[in-house]
Amino acid sequence: MPRQSVPRLSEVVAALENLWPAERAESWDAVGTVVGDPDQDVTRVLFAVDPVREIVDEAVKLGADLLVTHHPLYLRGTTTVAASTFKGRVVHTLIKHDIALHVAHTNADRADPGVSDALAGALDLRVVGPLVPDPTDPEGRRGLGRICELDHPLTVRDLAARAAERLPATAQGIRVAGDPDALVHRVAVSGGSGDSLFDDVRAAGVDAFLTADLRHHPVSEARAQNSQNPQNPLALLDAAHWATEWPWCELAAAQLDEISDREGWDLRVHVSKTVTDPWTAHAASAHPSPTTALPTSASRPPSSDSMGAPN
Repeated sequence: MPRQSVPRLSEVVAALENLWPAERAESWDAVGTVVGDPDQDVTRVLFAVDPVREIVDEAVKLGADLLVTHHPLYLRGTTTVAASTFKGRVVHTLIKHDIALHVAHTNADRADPGVSDALAGALDLRVVGPLVPDPTDPEGRRGLGRICELDHPLTVRDLAARAAERLPATAQGIRVAGDPDALVHRVAVSGGSGDSLFDDVRAAGVDAFLTADLRHHPVSEARAQNSQNPQNPLALLDAAHWATEWPWCELAAAQLDEISDREGWDLRVHVSKTVTDPWTAHAASAHPSPTTALPTSASRPPSSDSMGAPN
């Protein structure tokens, strides 16, 4: 068996950039390496959604040399990295412990496979194509969101229950707008905030759309459009933002593991199971209507030692 080598940060970052090229990120995004010496050795990598203090502390405890997150640390820029600010403290802790930070955000959303592929996989949905194709991809596989099919139709209620069971448990659970008993054959999914994609979802002719961060007015307008198109109503399923993006961490870790094996690197890759969804509790309405109430599993809060990821 060939002797394994310890890669440098520059080599690992080159592999990550090949998976998620920075030029495919949105113009407003902040992706790439935030902290790190290109010449430092990397033996352990931790993947997570958020570059927050809890995750950085986990990386320190793990002995990681590289933290890869989906969300940027400084999306809107900054004038200070003083340790008196919480983001500055993150930077100080990373540098003090020789931990690099690399971000893959909208470039990972558009990738093939990307964030929405991982979300579809967690829900056992068969991907048939991107919701918003990337015009620079001649094969038509990259882009935002995914259009999916179910092997067997499910009611909206059962699809919500599946999402509540398969996605990491959060205080929010899964919210539904639409007829819980309507049948779903085709569904669009988009990890993260997705209500800007309603026009594309309508054009795709799907029965349901599962995403996160759905706001009152866009959902209200979408419901109103259902009354004008009763033959093809659209059900909306709203999950927690963090929960819809966490499956990507497992996908990304598996991709880096494959690269490590191919390159003969002595690299250990880990996925954080720390719940960094900012919402911590959910109080159900006292008297929900029996015709619209979701399964109780859809609103269960996360436990303190388990995020409820798929088995």
